[in-house]
Amino acid sequence: MIWPVLSALWSHWRRHPIQLITLLTGLALATGLWSAVQAINTEARASYQRANAQLSFGQLDRLYPTNGSIPLSRYVDLRRSGWQVAAVLTDTLRVSGYSYDVLGVDLLAYPTLPAIAEVSQTVGVAPVDALTAPGRLFMRPETAQNLRKQGSWPPIIETASVPLDTILTDIGVAENLLNRKEQISYLLVLPNQPMNRPSLSQITPELRRVATQGTDQTTRLTDSFHLNLTAFGLLSFAVGLFIVHGTVGLAFEQRRGMIRTLRALGVPLRLLTRLLLAELLVCAMVGGAIGLGLGYLIAGILLPDVAATLRGLYSAPIEGNLSLRPTWIVAGFGMAICGTLIASFQALWRVSRLPLLAAPGAHAWVSKGVDRPIQAIAGMGLILGGISIFGVLDGLIAGFIMLAGIMMGTALLLPWCLEQVLKFGQGRARSPLSEWVWADMRAQLSGLSLAMMALMLALAANIGVGTMVSSFRLTFTGWLDQRLASELYVTAKDDVQGAKIAMWLSTRSDAVLPIRASKLQFQNKSLFVYGIVDDSTYRDNWPLIAQTPEVWDKVAAGQGVLINEQLARREQIWPGDHITILENWTFSIVGVYSDYGNPTAQAIISLPSLLNHLPDLPNQRFGVRVAPDKAAALANDLITRFDLPAQAVINQAGLKARSMAVFNKTFVVTGTLNVLTLGVAGFAILTSMLTMWTQRLPQVAPVWALGITRKQLAKLEIIRSVALAAMTALLALPLGLVLAWVLLEIINVEAFGWRLPMHLFPTDWLILGLVALCAASIAAVLPALRLKRVPPSDLLKVFTNDR
Repeated sequence: MIWPVLSALWSHWRRHPIQLITLLTGLALATGLWSAVQAINTEARASYQRANAQLSFGQLDRLYPTNGSIPLSRYVDLRRSGWQVAAVLTDTLRVSGYSYDVLGVDLLAYPTLPAIAEVSQTVGVAPVDALTAPGRLFMRPETAQNLRKQGSWPPIIETASVPLDTILTDIGVAENLLNRKEQISYLLVLPNQPMNRPSLSQITPELRRVATQGTDQTTRLTDSFHLNLTAFGLLSFAVGLFIVHGTVGLAFEQRRGMIRTLRALGVPLRLLTRLLLAELLVCAMVGGAIGLGLGYLIAGILLPDVAATLRGLYSAPIEGNLSLRPTWIVAGFGMAICGTLIASFQALWRVSRLPLLAAPGAHAWVSKGVDRPIQAIAGMGLILGGISIFGVLDGLIAGFIMLAGIMMGTALLLPWCLEQVLKFGQGRARSPLSEWVWADMRAQLSGLSLAMMALMLALAANIGVGTMVSSFRLTFTGWLDQRLASELYVTAKDDVQGAKIAMWLSTRSDAVLPIRASKLQFQNKSLFVYGIVDDSTYRDNWPLIAQTPEVWDKVAAGQGVLINEQLARREQIWPGDHITILENWTFSIVGVYSDYGNPTAQAIISLPSLLNHLPDLPNQRFGVRVAPDKAAALANDLITRFDLPAQAVINQAGLKARSMAVFNKTFVVTGTLNVLTLGVAGFAILTSMLTMWTQRLPQVAPVWALGITRKQLAKLEIIRSVALAAMTALLALPLGLVLAWVLLEIINVEAFGWRLPMHLFPTDWLILGLVALCAASIAAVLPALRLKRVPPSDLLKVFTNDR
């Protein structure tokens, strides 16, 4: 019995191949966009875990200094007292426009470092080789290829055991590379400590021990970045499922006669339901396989930009290569199957409730107009529920739940809203034909509602994300103009040369602004404290978002501190509050400034106050104010006179260009997903109109018989599609603006710690609306051509059909 039933069910797809292609395409698109995001996230997290395992630093506690660095004497004291610690010196090495993370480790104290141990097994280099002059540099082959082109270096050992753009070496070699003699960034607390060792407070009371979970400053930010990608992936997945839901529903409606006949022939309802379910699962596996291939292709294209973003903004150790991982494949098939079951649940449920000798009417498988008020009430419930959850729970995930509730609730409200508009238009029609057009759109709304919901979600996502990105770009550009006010930025080789450069520039520039800072620990997290001189550059340009009166006078007098927005929001401290930077070193907060793209906390005080507490800070970096037309000549003079490398003198324009390049890469993925989602929504309209084609003839045949030509009917078909798309686009605009507001005011603040002003871009909305109308027009062309070319005999057959 099973094979004949399967053959009968399969015959439907043979007669309607477009429906089968539509079903598989919807599954492939939904799975592909979701899988692309998950492939990127999986690869990024695997890179984090691999880097953590290679260096093992994330598994060890650390000792941080309260000032800029740990004195070598303290390290010696700890080692002599029995504490098993390893010194680490880390900083950024800039060579010819490239930046490398140098990681110098005391290999004598930590010879079992996993990366070094792996190299000794695979390459044959013993840890002792890295300790003997001139030392060894361990790095990936890609890093080595770039570095070899940029000068002479100690012997380079190529290994895959080190993260990309990272140079691992002994601390003595790192001191020479970074020109930081006898400086230690932090100490690693090694495992297997002696039992009778003295306490840290007795030996080094000024060092602060930070547990493993507190060492990763970028974890929250990278998790937020991946959560954002996951949210957009889910949106794309949901839009694709609209295609699946509509196609499955129509296919079941067209097979109602077959189902009734099979039931009458004795096929048990339970068996029939199981076979239909098996058919859907086979389609899910096929569509999922195609989607995984599509997702792998999309992820391979986008991953390099994601890697550049995470490395540039958060210094996260992510590589740009994509690997095929079993977990990702299993998750992709799982999403395809779950999505198919969700999209097909309503149809399967109705099959299981179908009476033996009764068949539903022509529109039994689509929602009826009488259900729309209930659907609208459910939509309002989702909106209010999402807002309520955010009000109760707060946090990033609660923000996304609220966003999902608003978007899905509004999507459920759309059919009811469109029906009210169409009812209003029908009531004001002035001719029988126009009244029929309005009534026909109302009749077809049930079949097209899912496609319109998909279009509205795609348009709202494009408007919302586009507004966020454009607002960010506009704000970021102005912020760069304020923050990068100096025309030149100079880095000396050492403090002696720095003093000479400052003296030489004092008579050749308008102002020389020292850039001196110390990395401290505040609430077990990094805090960078900068000291500034009192200059109009800061007073006129610094981007303050909250301040007290006479803010700059208080900073110059050493009576106040400025903190960045991230620190203010994280600790909930604002102007008027106090902050204790070090023991017995407390300031009144007099201002908060925007600091976009920075994952760490910052504070700014007067340079004399900073040097009073931390007198040994490096004096090697300067901002130089000079007339823009003299900047290039002054840069050349600096390089020539002090024998500086070209990258040691950076002009403002070049720095801004690099910052904007990182910014643009940040939103490549979300922008691509938006475009693809809009394309999927356009495809949803096409598939809905194609699958509804067989139902159109009984509705247009009487109008044709009354004298309306097929050509006129074809034009009306296109007008109907464009009109519904235009109404949907207008309703999508407020949803998109709400989405933008939530992203800027809630999601962005919870994820990254800063709030952006919202700007409006009507021209972009107009362009997006025209794109939607074009998509709807293109989607309606094929059904319109079919209607124009349909033989009159087919239209006449309608009047002999029992429908």
